[in-house]
Amino acid sequence: MERIAEVTRETAETKIRIRINLDGSGCSDIHTGIGFFDHMLKSFARHGFFDLDVQAEGDLEVDCHHTIEDTGIVLGQAIAKALGDKAGIRRYGCFLLPMDETLVLTALDLSGRPWLGFEASFLTERVGDFDTQMTKEFFYALCMNCGMNLHIRQICGENSHHIIEAMFKGFAKALDMAVSLDPRIGGVLSTKGSL
Repeated sequence: MERIAEVTRETAETKIRIRINLDGSGCSDIHTGIGFFDHMLKSFARHGFFDLDVQAEGDLEVDCHHTIEDTGIVLGQAIAKALGDKAGIRRYGCFLLPMDETLVLTALDLSGRPWLGFEASFLTERVGDFDTQMTKEFFYALCMNCGMNLHIRQICGENSHHIIEAMFKGFAKALDMAVSLDPRIGGVLSTKGSL
């Protein structure tokens, strides 16, 4: 069964369409109008081996907030839709990702119970046209709309670009682990029988 989903969301502030294949090869076509954000989403696709198509139009004349947050909403919904009933998935994923002076821990559970634990400090307000504060907002929107328990912790690091990139790459690796199918799992990995 193909684990592919497409979700479109249109508001007065943004118009976003995302298509994801959880069993892809890391190909991506990303256009959000925010260069650094495009780079992060391409890194997410490549390092998680997800095929990802993101087409986003937002009110960038205001700022980047709505575009980034709404992309998180739609990506979370697309991941949840592609997972379906979550039968056979490993459910949990964890990755410790180094990037130069930076080290970031990412751990997640596709439990259906959303939560974000986020510990990081940025020494700059922006990386290109991307507000560093929006990193947390993106992941919050994503996990609330996916039903994901997600913890991201910056262990060390100074360069905001490195810190954020380590988060996106670490998230990709942890999610790839969690959505992987394990033939030993009958149904879902839960004593309750559902996720």
